[in-house]
Amino acid sequence: MQRSAFPDTFQTARLALRRPEAEDARDMFDSYTQDADVARYMVWRPHASFENTRDFVARCVAEWIAGSERAYVITDRTSGQLIGMLAVRHHGHIVNIGYVLTRSRWGQGLMVEAVQTFAAIALGVPEVFRIEATCDVDHRPSARVLEKSGFLREGRLARHTVHPNISAEPRDCFMYALCRP
Repeated sequence: MQRSAFPDTFQTARLALRRPEAEDARDMFDSYTQDADVARYMVWRPHASFENTRDFVARCVAEWIAGSERAYVITDRTSGQLIGMLAVRHHGHIVNIGYVLTRSRWGQGLMVEAVQTFAAIALGVPEVFRIEATCDVDHRPSARVLEKSGFLREGRLARHTVHPNISAEPRDCFMYALCRP
């Protein structure tokens, strides 16, 4: 098992983020993985069955153990309710992030809170100099999360990512980054 530079858990004022567990699959499915609105700008289609989510969580657990990716489960600190994920891929001096949040919690600043807190942790790791994320050019709420989290839009990536719920062809995305001075 590869040791990660990032903690297994961390908290914000309203959230607790932790490693995924097989038991999270049911809450994920019930909360957001089958929701077409949540999946609209994702690189995956809404899960048609609980088994799809169970298999996804099993991959997340295996990637965490292998050290290839950390997909933090996001829970509400007060209720313990699972409300999303923050995926972290560490490649040398660069960390790439992606995120998803259940629709009932949109517009509350929760993802900004999670991204800002993780960014502070990541930029405190000596070998990390850059955190980056992309979002579809039409996904304004995701762009706002990154902007409110202190990320700067660096440019437009033509034909960059397939968002299968919108088009089978790659779509343009914005590249955002937050760098250590």
